Amino acid sequence: MTDAAALPEPSGESNFYAFRQAETLIGQRRPLDALKALEPLLDDEPDKPSVQLLAGRAYFHSAQLRRAERAFTRVLELDPTDHYARFVLGRTLQRLGRLAEALTQLRMASAMNPVPEYLEAISEVNARIALGDS
Repeated sequence: MTDAAALPEPSGESNFYAFRQAETLIGQRRPLDALKALEPLLDDEPDKPSVQLLAGRAYFHSAQLRRAERAFTRVLELDPTDHYARFVLGRTLQRLGRLAEALTQLRMASAMNPVPEYLEAISEVNARIALGDS
């Protein structure tokens, strides 16, 4: 016999499917549809880092950069060790033209996880700063 406490709540299950749908839509380059799928999660679970990170990615890919910045900043308030959130926050700040702030976030992300993508982003921002593009 199954323990009733082990069964997912209907809202929890629907949130899971909404999250997966939003991930798929971002992968299909449909960020606005992803945001629509995320609406119930943003209402139900606004302090869940994974929800904020996915929303931030959708905002970023739909050029809603200020909203992306807020979402990524919220992720980092909830989990300061999330190197990917720092990386995409850095990229968002870069697109906003706030290069010094972007460089700080990118350097922290790279210090946490020195992958080539993070190092390339640092080089790109450094080059833009050197050209006086601020």
